[in-house]
Amino acid sequence: MSADADTRSVPEVRPGATPAGPAAGARKDTFAARLRRDWPLLVMAAPMLVLVTAFWWVPALGNVIAFQDYNPFSGGILGSPVIGFTNFAQLFGDPQFIRAVVNTLGITAFQLVFYFPVPIALALLLNSLVSGRLRAFIQGVVYLPHFFSWVLVVAIFQQMFGGAGLIAQILRDHGHAGIDWMTNSDTFILLVTAETVWKDAGWGTIVFLAALSTIDQSLYEAAAVDGARRWRRMWHVTLPGLRPVIVLLLILRLGDALNVGFEQFMLQRGAVGSKVSEVFDTFVYWSGLRTGDFGYGAAAGLFKGVVGLALILVANRVAHALGERGVYSRS
Repeated sequence: MSADADTRSVPEVRPGATPAGPAAGARKDTFAARLRRDWPLLVMAAPMLVLVTAFWWVPALGNVIAFQDYNPFSGGILGSPVIGFTNFAQLFGDPQFIRAVVNTLGITAFQLVFYFPVPIALALLLNSLVSGRLRAFIQGVVYLPHFFSWVLVVAIFQQMFGGAGLIAQILRDHGHAGIDWMTNSDTFILLVTAETVWKDAGWGTIVFLAALSTIDQSLYEAAAVDGARRWRRMWHVTLPGLRPVIVLLLILRLGDALNVGFEQFMLQRGAVGSKVSEVFDTFVYWSGLRTGDFGYGAAAGLFKGVVGLALILVANRVAHALGERGVYSRS
């Protein structure tokens, strides 16, 4: 074949022209193409979407009563007069609301330091066990309290740390004064954190154990060949492998900062008083539901949701700045 034929067989590419074909970049899939591709996932997610719509999105429309002088017996949502931000002005001027927010944020900050690392440490401990039977036994023991109700958990702690509890009886038998931690307002934050650790720390290890199982074992072997001992391998291999999960759960916990629980604090409110046990959820119950001022309670609940959303967005942006994916990321 001649050189002229070879030259004619090569298409001419003009300067500035975009090459045709797959190298030019695939077009974005159309909606119909994505629907044909993802319909099994959509069918699988449909029942949950129905539940979320029925029990979350539709009831969320009821937050409009936060801007109304709502009366369910005379007018309802459609007939109650609109009062703008009056409920919010009363809310921010209520000393009990300020105290509830301060108590809630204080308990959240305390538990971030003394509870959040416990499931991580427990997962590392369980993962280091060689015996599979021993690991399964310990997992069963630490998971079990998660299935107890808060009524039972508080009753168990009462029998252990109350004025007539086991520890107080032992102290009295040895000539010491008994201690009643269940009614001591100064140690209430320690008490509720200890209850939360005992009840939910074991259950919280499930996510971290799953994350540990995804770490490439060859990384441990390479670190061992390089002379890294157990603590160095944990610091340079295990913890970096857990970091994305830790960041994700930390963001979700920050977004839930105003939600430290209702039943746990409601059960112990009478023993220690409302000054230290009043949290956001109990405040909504006592000031909104019990008094029948539903608009006022809805304003408090809406404030809680807005603050939680803002905390998630800020924490997610910080995670992106640190190089982590976070809860979501733009594609």
